[in-house]
Amino acid sequence: MFEVSDTGAGIAPDELDSLFEAFVQTKTGKESQEGTGLGLPISRKFVQLMGGEMRVTSEVGKGTTFKFNIKVNIIDASDIETKQPTRRIIALEPNQPRYRILIADDRYDNRQLLIKLLNPFGFEIKEASNGQEAIEIWDSWEPHLIWMDMRMPVMDGYEATKQIKSTTKGQATAVIALTASSFEEERSVVLSAGCDDFLRKPFREDDIFTIMHKHIGVRYVYENPNQQDLLITKDEENNLLTAEVFTTLPPEWVASLKQAILSIDLELSDTLIEQIRPENNALANALKTCLDNFEYKKILNLIANS
Repeated sequence: MFEVSDTGAGIAPDELDSLFEAFVQTKTGKESQEGTGLGLPISRKFVQLMGGEMRVTSEVGKGTTFKFNIKVNIIDASDIETKQPTRRIIALEPNQPRYRILIADDRYDNRQLLIKLLNPFGFEIKEASNGQEAIEIWDSWEPHLIWMDMRMPVMDGYEATKQIKSTTKGQATAVIALTASSFEEERSVVLSAGCDDFLRKPFREDDIFTIMHKHIGVRYVYENPNQQDLLITKDEENNLLTAEVFTTLPPEWVASLKQAILSIDLELSDTLIEQIRPENNALANALKTCLDNFEYKKILNLIANS
């Protein structure tokens, strides 16, 4: 049984019956200007294909709960093919320009995600909350690359890109479209607007750096993949990560790690983990694996019980 609950705006009773219809959005969904009304119908179909049925309960002003049951089989962990970790970028190669990056997105949290990803590497970064702001900043600041959300108020990314690319100066700026659309046809639409490339949300960290290298030539320094063995089994992780082990660590370090996880500060979390690596490499690897797998609650529970 799977159950997902939120504490959002909720769904009115008269909208529940049409919730799973394709291209239908609730009043709250329309006001947020996000999505296309396809996520829930597709999710429900996946559940039905696995022999289950999705159900929903909601209360306006308090939140919504989706739940479903499906039949699954238990398999051995050794049967799962583990993807080899990609080389982690740790710095930019020296003797490069100080790259200027503009992030245009009306959602603050979306801008912050890219800022937290790019800031540690010394990029100059500015942000815009709509297409009109993006054009004004581009005209005065001349960034090397713009991450352009295509759906924004005041002026959307399509119009902003057309105006930028219609100028000689704009041809020298790489504009990369960011879109939540799942339609392949969207690629041709954004490219016809003048965008140099296309990236769907949610994106992977590697995709961001690969596109920046492709379009403005940014070069990176990578961590030596043989420098540390990050591949540990689940049993090893469970043996290493116990409430008792946190009692052996400096209290101020544990408090800092807790705060870093609560604020989703990935850079600080990595920095803190590297601080204990010289003393306990195995524990550092276990913590790193846990965080890379988004098991934040597991670490917080261990800290609370220590």
